[in-house]
Amino acid sequence: MNIADRWLLPDGVDEVLPPAASNLERIRRELLDIFVAWGYDYVIPPMVEFLESLLTGTGSDLDLKTFKVTDQISGRMMGIRADITSQVARIDAHSQNKEGVARFCYSGTVLHARPENMLASRAPIHVGAELFGESGSDADLEIVSLMIESMQALGLTVMVELGDVGIFRQLVQRLAISAADEELLFALIQKKAAVELEAKVKGLALADEHKQLILALPGLCGTEGVLARGQQLFATFPDIVQRLANIADVARGVESRFPGLQIYYDLSELRGYNYHTGIVFAAYLGDARRRVAQGGRYDSIGRLFGRDRGATGFDVDLKTLGKFVTLADVPRPVVIAAAGAGIADQQRWQKIRELRAAGYIVVESGLQTVAHDFTLNQDGGEWQLTKTN
Repeated sequence: MNIADRWLLPDGVDEVLPPAASNLERIRRELLDIFVAWGYDYVIPPMVEFLESLLTGTGSDLDLKTFKVTDQISGRMMGIRADITSQVARIDAHSQNKEGVARFCYSGTVLHARPENMLASRAPIHVGAELFGESGSDADLEIVSLMIESMQALGLTVMVELGDVGIFRQLVQRLAISAADEELLFALIQKKAAVELEAKVKGLALADEHKQLILALPGLCGTEGVLARGQQLFATFPDIVQRLANIADVARGVESRFPGLQIYYDLSELRGYNYHTGIVFAAYLGDARRRVAQGGRYDSIGRLFGRDRGATGFDVDLKTLGKFVTLADVPRPVVIAAAGAGIADQQRWQKIRELRAAGYIVVESGLQTVAHDFTLNQDGGEWQLTKTN
């Protein structure tokens, strides 16, 4: 490795420098303040955990993203977290173990062994909120509403997408489709690859009306009439009809709370299929079609921790938000403190502390290259502020 290589960062691992870092911190604080105002308790999970705990109930997707290391003390495998949700589920099930509904929020860097896409950071900063202990539409509405309000508080105009991964899951279970075929159908539906999907479905040993249900899934998306079409198609599948009713309940609540907000439905959205169990949702920027927040229901994730109950939540990536949100900083006057000596230095130090407590930025240096508003100088035995010309 030559000298130039010493400064290189791994692919997909980036650093945030001034002034972007300060902007991200302001966004983080704004979001957490909103979460706390909604009754969500702040938690700070560890960066690493034993692998069996970290990946409990999360499916294969998260396993592929997780860096694995060997604990030099116990000899057990540990993982560097690629997501924080499972950690908060462990906290709910074991560390806190509250009766009734529990609400938690968090912020922190995660690390991905593989990026989400070619342009994505492998070290995103996640801020999120999770609600445990309630499986009904009221909890779904609360967490979706919190997501929307958080984005609007940052000045973003978003479109909300609603779906439910349980529709596809229950359909393949009812039709007794094999795991291998389910995986292939999942991939084709996610890509909305109509031609390939039709060819695959044609070869399945299913009744024609059941084949048509699978082929109809990718087209069940849009802003109006999607839920009604879905209820007609799946009228003989009561579990799916109930899921559609839950989406409708959430949509009505969102429309009442946020008049004029655009809602888009996608009943074939299978994001987090190995992880989520029910409704999934996301917030997109209307113009850029860029996803800025996402979440969903993941009931029973705490089962292997000894607590099987409802769970739903969402998170955002601060680095993504920072591309679209700039929160103005409160300007603070900058002071350059001239050098002192002996008793004068002690007096100078006390004055510097007073100024900092009063909201000034005081640089204890004669470095005149620092842009500043005042200079702290000794005049007649007193340390005085002098306005910079």
